[in-house]
Amino acid sequence: MGDGSSLQNNGSNNKQKKRKKKSSSNKKKKNKMTGEQSYAAKSVNEWVSLDSPTSIVSSSSSIDDFGFQLKSCGNRIADKLVFELHSHSICSDGFLSPTALVERAHRNGVKVLALTDHDTISGIPEALEAARKFGIKIIPGVEISTIYTSRGESGAEEPVHILAYYGSSGPKRLDELETCLAYIREGRYHRAKSMLSKLNNLNMPLKWEHVTKIAGNGVAPGRLHVARAMVEAGHVENLKQAFNRYLYDGGPAYSTGNELHAEEAVQLICRTGGFAALAHPWALKNPLAIVRRLKEAGLHGIEVYRSDGKLAAFSDLADTYDLVKLGGSDYHGRGTHDESDLGSVNLPVMAVHAFLKVARPIWCDAIKDILQNFVEEPSESSLERLTRFGKVRNLKAGITMNCNMDVIDMCLSSWLTNDERKGTDFEALSLKLSRLDICQSGIQVPVSSR
Repeated sequence: MGDGSSLQNNGSNNKQKKRKKKSSSNKKKKNKMTGEQSYAAKSVNEWVSLDSPTSIVSSSSSIDDFGFQLKSCGNRIADKLVFELHSHSICSDGFLSPTALVERAHRNGVKVLALTDHDTISGIPEALEAARKFGIKIIPGVEISTIYTSRGESGAEEPVHILAYYGSSGPKRLDELETCLAYIREGRYHRAKSMLSKLNNLNMPLKWEHVTKIAGNGVAPGRLHVARAMVEAGHVENLKQAFNRYLYDGGPAYSTGNELHAEEAVQLICRTGGFAALAHPWALKNPLAIVRRLKEAGLHGIEVYRSDGKLAAFSDLADTYDLVKLGGSDYHGRGTHDESDLGSVNLPVMAVHAFLKVARPIWCDAIKDILQNFVEEPSESSLERLTRFGKVRNLKAGITMNCNMDVIDMCLSSWLTNDERKGTDFEALSLKLSRLDICQSGIQVPVSSR
């Protein structure tokens, strides 16, 4: 009887060992990169590492359900390469400065941060400067306010926000983009005054000076600034109440400004060398019709991934219209418990790779145009524009620089991968740029013909 009990126990132990072994095997299999995922991770990491040397991910690296690891570290799991593609600073309606936003992103493990303030790119230079301290890569971005109007339905319209993502060189045709954004920002002032007028009629008076003080010097006031003024004046208990009762789309105190038509904004982004994505489609009344129209205008992507994991319907919509699936926290720094934090939306490695696979050729074309304009007009002003988003903006004035060494090696090495730089177009531009000298007194050409 004792022998039977022993055999039974041994059999039970063997089954438990087999289950543990199978569970461990399944876990390893789950964490093991497929060949496609490994290639995607290497490709993404190569781009992220352009302006800061890091180890390229190896084929033996592990991966979880979302995100991916930079490299294997023995038995220690390396940090995930976290992309945050939707964030705001005090340059629009956020609560943190671009510097503070970057610092928070760093604390949260974010490696790539897109600053996408509403209708302005004014915070990008400060974000770039702060990001250099932490080894964070900045994607210059902007969230453009637009209006969608239904065809054949008089007066049927709703606000739509379009995200624009630009490469490390920034937008091409920068003047056109900034002119359009300035027009929208001007409308935000008229819009805020209209909201205050409507609130006054609802027996909730607010002072214009109060709203502009909250917005900050030179910042176009938005709904959030009006909502904050309502809270401080005691008209509502909190921001959520201000929006839910008065400032929501079509609400009793809602107003519109100088917003572009949604299709126009997408076309503007495409003309200026950007990747266009539809922001928070779950907030739209008629996302299907809007996506269909914007795809016709050139839309590249759509936000699908959220911190709450709700993505199925919009993932299907992205598949239907062949749109890249993106996502971000839409972080403003309000400090409320219901706000998603920076880096909280986990993007699968394949989604990040798909984003860059579409965006990189667009950004490369923008770099070609920017460099070509510099070659055609090699002035100090065009140099300053060329380096506005690049590392050479930190070079000290008064130092004689050769374009081949400084502009190409410092700018292009941080903008392009080796394969991209080997293209015939860039080799031809490099040859033209190598004949220019940049000195304190201006641009002199060419060196070889003196």
